[in-house]
Amino acid sequence: MTSLWNRRSAVVMAALVGMTGCAGVGDAGASATARTRVSAPAPASPAADSSTPAAPSAAPTSSASATPSPVTPSSVPVSPAPGNEPSPSPSGPPPFSAKIEKVSRDDVRYSWRPGCPVPLSGLRKITMTYWGFDDQAHTGTLVVNKKVAEDVASVFGKLYDMRYPIRRMEPVDVYKGSDYDSIDADNTSAFNCRNATGSGSWSNHAYGLAVDLNPRENPYVYANGSNAHRNADAFVDRPLKKRGVINEGDRVVRAFGQIGWGWGGSWSGAKDYQHFSVNGR
Repeated sequence: MTSLWNRRSAVVMAALVGMTGCAGVGDAGASATARTRVSAPAPASPAADSSTPAAPSAAPTSSASATPSPVTPSSVPVSPAPGNEPSPSPSGPPPFSAKIEKVSRDDVRYSWRPGCPVPLSGLRKITMTYWGFDDQAHTGTLVVNKKVAEDVASVFGKLYDMRYPIRRMEPVDVYKGSDYDSIDADNTSAFNCRNATGSGSWSNHAYGLAVDLNPRENPYVYANGSNAHRNADAFVDRPLKKRGVINEGDRVVRAFGQIGWGWGGSWSGAKDYQHFSVNGR
């Protein structure tokens, strides 16, 4: 009996010892497994079949070794190709320009005729820029003597630069040679084969050696203070500070003076404020 008891005790004790040993080995194994799973990096993106466990790795995989995401084209800054930059827009009014040409018979159909003091070949047409009362650049035409064409163009270049306003600039032929109609339209003009006002002699205009500038703002005023155009009544007195008006010694008078031309506003008796001519008459 004793030996049977001893054998049973031994079996029981062995079983208890075995259970303790399994518990110890089991905890150690579980801890090792847990440490392995924690140290293993998580995949960057889930696998196609997420139910399949990844094979254990002996060494942890560094997250720096993961393949970087490709850079999309939209993430790269694009610089404009050289030479494709937009050109800056021009600013300000155009520069003054003047073109001097020969005059045809059709150009002066009404203002020139055989017997005029200057032949057709002695005239020139200047097509040039002028500054308008609307504060815009315009293109006008003057017919003058060929001897003074360049000088006259240079003066109008100065008037343009100083933004002196001109109402319009057309040959008298637009008004069929009528000096009165041209003046009434406040038209700046030059050549017209006609006599001087109140005289039987040729005017300097008949030679293409005179210019009438803004005749409404600068009327011809008789010695008694009257004038022939009612639209010019408000511009008779001098000095007068209004746009387009010419006063003694101002920039317009000086500009013509630089080419040796005189001003009708300096006459004694009658005053021709619009009038500039090569000899002052």
